[in-house]
Parts: sequence; structure tokens; C-alpha cells
Amino acid sequence: MTTKKIWDFFDKLEDKTRGRLSHKPLLYAFLGGVGVILFWRGVWHIADDINMNAIISIILGSIILLVTGVFVSAFIGNRLIISGLSGDKKLAEKTEVEIETEESQIKKLQSTIDKVEGQIINIENEIKHHHPENK
Repeated sequence: MTTKKIWDFFDKLEDKTRGRLSHKPLLYAFLGGVGVILFWRGVWHIADDINMNAIISIILGSIILLVTGVFVSAFIGNRLIISGLSGDKKLAEKTEVEIETEESQIKKLQSTIDKVEGQIINIENEIKHHHPENK
């Protein structure tokens, strides 16, 4: 079996599994948590098996995280950084009224975008009507 076939198999399996588990969030969270713990347990035991000391673990782990660009997002997350830069509250800190206000603003923006798209289509149609060579 080629690497591509194996990759495709697991990609399709992941899509199906996510689709099914997304309807059962508690089971999804539980299985995800077990998977994460077992993964890190394996990493931990490998480090123990090769007698890697704590300082080396910290240095090597930090280098890997920095080189891959995961260091900051792994510990505080991109969304937290963005909300901090823009002065936004965390979702858990927002009141129901604030959330409803934001949802209303999003709907208004979508409505405006839809109107602008309609106007662009009308302008394009007018241009095509007046300049048939642009069709």
C-alpha cells in the first residue's frame, strides 16, 4: 500500500469520524482528551527511556516549538492574542446582550455586502449591454 493511499484512507476516516462525533460533543471531547493524554504519555515515556533530563527536554521542546511556529499558539492561542490586541473580551466574559449585538452587527454587514454584490452585478450587466465586445 502506497503512502498516498494510507494518507487518503486516514483522511477520509477522520472526516467521517469528525462528522459523526460533532453531533455528540461530550463523547467527542472525552475521546479527544484520551487521545491527547495517551499521545503525551508516549512522548514522556520515550524521553524517559532514552534518559533525557528535564533541562534537555525544555531546551529541545522549546527549539522545536519555536522553529515550527507553534510556541505562542500552543500556550495562549491566536484568538487570545487577537482579542488582547483589539481589546475584546473573552466570549465567556461577554453578556448575552453583547453577543446578540455582535450577531446583529454581523447580519447588518452581511446585508450590506449582499447589496454591494447586487450593485456590482447590475453595473457589470450595464457595461456588457453598452459594450457588447466585453462579453
